[in-house]
Amino acid sequence: MTTSSFDHLGFAVADFARSKAFYLAVLGPLGIGIVSEGEDWILLGRDGQPELWLGASGTPPGPIHLAFKAQSRAEVRAFHAAALTAGGRDNGAPGIRGHYHPNYYGAFVFDPDGHNIEAVSHQSEE
Repeated sequence: MTTSSFDHLGFAVADFARSKAFYLAVLGPLGIGIVSEGEDWILLGRDGQPELWLGASGTPPGPIHLAFKAQSRAEVRAFHAAALTAGGRDNGAPGIRGHYHPNYYGAFVFDPDGHNIEAVSHQSEE
């Protein structure tokens, strides 16, 4: 059974090499990596399932928000640390976002194109 409504999402990036390096570093702690790639595009996902397409063709969109599922709060913290190390800008340190629900544990960063990228765990405290 699938838990997502999407087959995959995709968007153009301003600097493909920079964005590829950023997303590989940031999503690695969440178990997300390369599923397929070409000269100026990449498909990222888990377990061989492509979920996110990034490419150099087209015009990068205005700011978007992407939230990735984390299996634990530790993964959220690892995502945030990896993002800052990879050049992301902090947009919300790991922590409870109780206005969503009591176990919403998320962290937010801006990617190289200014998109708001999040990792979130809905699990109770570890």
